[in-house]
Amino acid sequence: MTSSEIDPAQPATRRHGAALEAAILDAGWDELVEIGYAHLTMGSIARRARTSEPVLYRRWANKDELVLAVFDRYRATHPVAVPDTGNLRDDLIHYLTALGDALAGFFAIAAAAAFSGLLAATGLSPADIRAQVMGDQLLPQARTIYRQAAARGEIDPEGIPPAVLALPFDLVRHDLLMDLKPLDAERVRSIVDEMFLPLVRAHRTS
Repeated sequence: MTSSEIDPAQPATRRHGAALEAAILDAGWDELVEIGYAHLTMGSIARRARTSEPVLYRRWANKDELVLAVFDRYRATHPVAVPDTGNLRDDLIHYLTALGDALAGFFAIAAAAAFSGLLAATGLSPADIRAQVMGDQLLPQARTIYRQAAARGEIDPEGIPPAVLALPFDLVRHDLLMDLKPLDAERVRSIVDEMFLPLVRAHRTS
């Protein structure tokens, strides 16, 4: 059911605190998916969430702040499981493949919002939006993968530049943003085998 089909006569559901905020942010995501950033309003989100506009404005100054919060919630509530295959290469290939599959749709929605006015409305630069939408440069899950590899004696993350550790994840996010579709298997293998692992071996040797 779209926001235009929601019965305005149906009473609002009584929720408070985190439950209410979650319902609003989930409603914001559904609005982004169905009608897009340009047509989304605080009123349409409030109707879908079965609450009132003043409730939204007490938490977010405008729809742009709310949309950025929607992106944060989506990422937080759709984590990609970290594999433990027994070696770093396979962990990365499995994780990067799953990351691309899971987030392709998210990146498509986020890119559409950015190009539909979110950049202009917020005054943020493309780099700012990238940080807001995509989160930390090195995902917490990436740190887990590297900790597992360190425990197996494969790498010493302290001896590898942060830019190298972030490289596979930055490349996946770049491809997702450019292509708005999951990465194919050959591209993932190329990132791991031809770019990342040679750099890791070079630093281990040095």
